[in-house]
Amino acid sequence: MRLIAESGLWRIGPAVATVPLVAVVEVDGAVLAWTVDESHEQAQITLTDADRADWLWRVLGESGHRAVATAAAQPPEQAAGVDLSGVDVHPGTLDGLRRLAIGHWLRRWWPASVRDGIAGLDPALLDAEIALLTAHVEDFVGEDTLDADISALLAPHAAALTLHVIVGEPRVVDLVARCVELAQDIGVDAPGWAELADTVENTTAAPASAHQDDYALAAGTDTGPAPAGLIARGVTSVAWSAVPGGVFDAAEDTVSWAVTADGDRVSAVVHVAVVGPGSPGGIPIELRCNGFTAAGALDDSGRASVELVDAANQPVAVAQAWDQDWSATAVTVGAETAEAADARDRVRRFARNRLAQPGPDAYLAEILAAESDY
Repeated sequence: MRLIAESGLWRIGPAVATVPLVAVVEVDGAVLAWTVDESHEQAQITLTDADRADWLWRVLGESGHRAVATAAAQPPEQAAGVDLSGVDVHPGTLDGLRRLAIGHWLRRWWPASVRDGIAGLDPALLDAEIALLTAHVEDFVGEDTLDADISALLAPHAAALTLHVIVGEPRVVDLVARCVELAQDIGVDAPGWAELADTVENTTAAPASAHQDDYALAAGTDTGPAPAGLIARGVTSVAWSAVPGGVFDAAEDTVSWAVTADGDRVSAVVHVAVVGPGSPGGIPIELRCNGFTAAGALDDSGRASVELVDAANQPVAVAQAWDQDWSATAVTVGAETAEAADARDRVRRFARNRLAQPGPDAYLAEILAAESDY
């Protein structure tokens, strides 16, 4: 094993992909990361506080832990790397943490899409199972780490989980019952949880169904007719890392834009396909072309209509708009960021593979999505 100095920290293991292809989980004194579509890849372990990472003995053995702790006591900037002979990660010791990292990745990056036919994942069931798994790996995940807050995972979902229990699908009822027990153990005090516990206690699970239509992706599409006074129109794609997860359809070319004239006013009209459950309201958008700009924010339906201005921040005249070459138009949704389309394609392939053949690390939300008719 080699301990590598990187960005002022010590790192063990291979380099990993960047977002949206990296699954990450914070543990006591370290951050673990994997490239999601490379299932046999070793974990990348970045030590943020080696003194707190007392779980390392479980992963490297006692002698390996001592060797890493001794080497990591040196400031990372003083050496490019340290070879630790005979120190290796014991097989299987990080499997639970990898699955937990995948769970958090599913929350943020799952590419739900009506257009691409990729079913969404039920957020309440996903968070419920992540909470259970977090409790299972409590020896690794410290109380103060970002990914340790079980109560925050469970608290918002009492109403949704109650509805799931009423439906009575056995796998779901079992999952929710275990979450209720966990919530009682850690003292989740949020609206609806006492009622959920009562519902679970008085519920008999219904027979399982081969198809769970309740979990099918539901969302609308709207390319719409050509706007009145149309001058130019086009489509582009959302950069996933620029926007909140669980809001927009994850297909390519889901952003439609148009430049329109209405009397003396020239506007940029933008519509982004939404899948939910999050709301696009307030997410910024900007259209730019050859010195002309329009900046605003989406409404709750994923639309915006904003007046177009020139480089001097003056309204663009209709004649100027008609004379413009709009082929260079760029539309930004959310933050300004660079993201490769081929990375999004890899994520879609990964998602489709997980739906086509759920493996032993699949979450129940994925299994139900795979069974749904969509």
